[in-house]
Amino acid sequence: MAEHSLSRRSTLVRKPAWLKVTAPASGAFRATGAVLDELRLHSVCDEARCPNRGECFSAGTATFLILGDVCTRSCRFCAVKHAQPRPADLQARAQARRRAVDPDEPVRLVEAAARLGLTHVVVTSVTRDDLPDGGAGQFVAAVRALRATLPAATVEVLVPDFGGDRAALDRVLGERPDVLGHNLETVPRLYPRVRPQATYERSLEMLGRAGAAAPPPLVKTGLMVGLGETRREVRAVLADCARYNVDVVTIGQYLQPDSGCLPVARYVAPEEFPGLQSDGARLGLQVVAGPFVRSSYRAAEVFSAALG
Repeated sequence: MAEHSLSRRSTLVRKPAWLKVTAPASGAFRATGAVLDELRLHSVCDEARCPNRGECFSAGTATFLILGDVCTRSCRFCAVKHAQPRPADLQARAQARRRAVDPDEPVRLVEAAARLGLTHVVVTSVTRDDLPDGGAGQFVAAVRALRATLPAATVEVLVPDFGGDRAALDRVLGERPDVLGHNLETVPRLYPRVRPQATYERSLEMLGRAGAAAPPPLVKTGLMVGLGETRREVRAVLADCARYNVDVVTIGQYLQPDSGCLPVARYVAPEEFPGLQSDGARLGLQVVAGPFVRSSYRAAEVFSAALG
């Protein structure tokens, strides 16, 4: 792969053949959705319009999305609904949203995990900058509920940056999840355009803090390609991950989920992803890369492989 190849703008008008997904039609797919609907739970599969939704739901798995379905940030790659209160309304709206944290949500999440027969449960959330702890308390409640009811299941949490609040992250780490994930998403140069309310340094510091916990969880992060980054920049991010105690990096093709999100700069050919895996392996990282790879894609398999 040439050094500049990840940044070339594609001239393709339509998605290439390797990115076409067959519409799901299995009974298992509908059954998974029915469980989530009945228990009034959100999934990142639905809210973020993940291309793997059909495969995962058909296998009876889902990534649970807690703390509602409205994010307080407006990352330009994401289809999750977002809302920013006006300054004059900030205090009133923040108080209302605090009350909107559902104390029964962890209980319903556990019931869904039990009904689906999950042995590896993945929990993520929208970003909740309006909450004093960024939503860390709801992650704590979810992990505790899972440990109490499904003690044999492994637990993976994919957390937001909690606004850089180390105490909030430490609360989640204190519950000893098997996997602590936080996505870097892209290379530092593209943060102002892709993640305007986040910083690369803050996210990297979070990963390093997780890796320094005692005992440390498996530390995981995710990247997208096709946003205009270069191969050299991706290598630099992988090198940072190695220095900051990251164990697993997922890398997948960015796909524009709706017209309000950033356009795809380039469709990365499938044969280029093994090179990214090799780049990570040379640094001691387990890199899972492919067009449809996402941070929680086949999470149970990735966890098992990481344990050797």
